[in-house]
Amino acid sequence: MRRVAFPKDVLSLLDRTSEVDIETRSSQGSVHRVPIWIVVAGDDVYARSWRGSQARWYRELTAREGALLAGRRRIPVRAVRAADPDSVRRTSEGYQTKYRTSRSTPSMLRDEILDTTIRLEPAG
Repeated sequence: MRRVAFPKDVLSLLDRTSEVDIETRSSQGSVHRVPIWIVVAGDDVYARSWRGSQARWYRELTAREGALLAGRRRIPVRAVRAADPDSVRRTSEGYQTKYRTSRSTPSMLRDEILDTTIRLEPAG
């Protein structure tokens, strides 16, 4: 299956935005928003759940489409599991580079959450 990439202007926006809100919906239709960290590696956008697979945003986004809110942009997305070694490595390297000055960065590199690595793709 061919990957769908974000336009270059969206990749640039996401790359330079330190924190975005992820908007998800419950199975009953309730909308939730929470800030998350994302990284851009080439044409791919990755995220990982600090709280593991039980985080509400992670469960809702892997079950149905959502959106990233970056600046004034609302970017519809879908999550694709990306726990393969290359994606995990690229995501970890992205966090270490983009968030190198944050004391929270090591918490995004813990072994127990690496399997929550997802690639975000355009939706809609």
